[in-house]
Amino acid sequence: MKSDAIAYTVAGMCFGIILGWVIGTQQASRAAAPQVAQNSASQAAQAAAPSNNGQRTAPPLDESRVQSLTTILKSDPNNAGATVQLANTYFDAERYTDAITWYEKALKLDPNNPDASTDLGVCYYYTNRPDDALKQFEHSLQVNPKHVKTLLNQGIVLAFGKQDLQGAEAAWRQVVAIAPNSDEGRAAQRGLEGIASARGGAGASPATNQ
Repeated sequence: MKSDAIAYTVAGMCFGIILGWVIGTQQASRAAAPQVAQNSASQAAQAAAPSNNGQRTAPPLDESRVQSLTTILKSDPNNAGATVQLANTYFDAERYTDAITWYEKALKLDPNNPDASTDLGVCYYYTNRPDDALKQFEHSLQVNPKHVKTLLNQGIVLAFGKQDLQGAEAAWRQVVAIAPNSDEGRAAQRGLEGIASARGGAGASPATNQ
């Protein structure tokens, strides 16, 4: 719809902070790899900050950690935890194609890991596979229907990848209803406010937790 396209264009300018937040904090809460997690605010700032030539520089790959985890997996190829950690390491360096390989392997070993499943979906999105991302998020939500990181990311892909603002609103409203005071809840709230602002406040007011 033309009106939706206009709203999407304007709302997109309001959503940039959310995309930076996704890159910056997707890994920060992972207990499986605490040594590579950084302060979420710092990571978000890094994700949003351009380099001198106007292009944001991806974080460096932790080569020693890759080597350590690869050694573990050579002797124990069915170690799902190490496989996820290796995928996380590539994700942190924004090496999404490599991360996909290892997340897919991890989910064959442990298909009911919603965090790994959601991160795989994010990797699909950043490699221009929005339909695969949404399908992966659906799997995550089958495992845990209230997984707020999944719902937040689902809304982002619907908004940016599919230009489906109505679907994005529905996903973000769920995040706000489930965890209004979380980082995800606040990011979803900003997304809803961006849609409301783009549409002149009509038909897209943020949800409140009653």
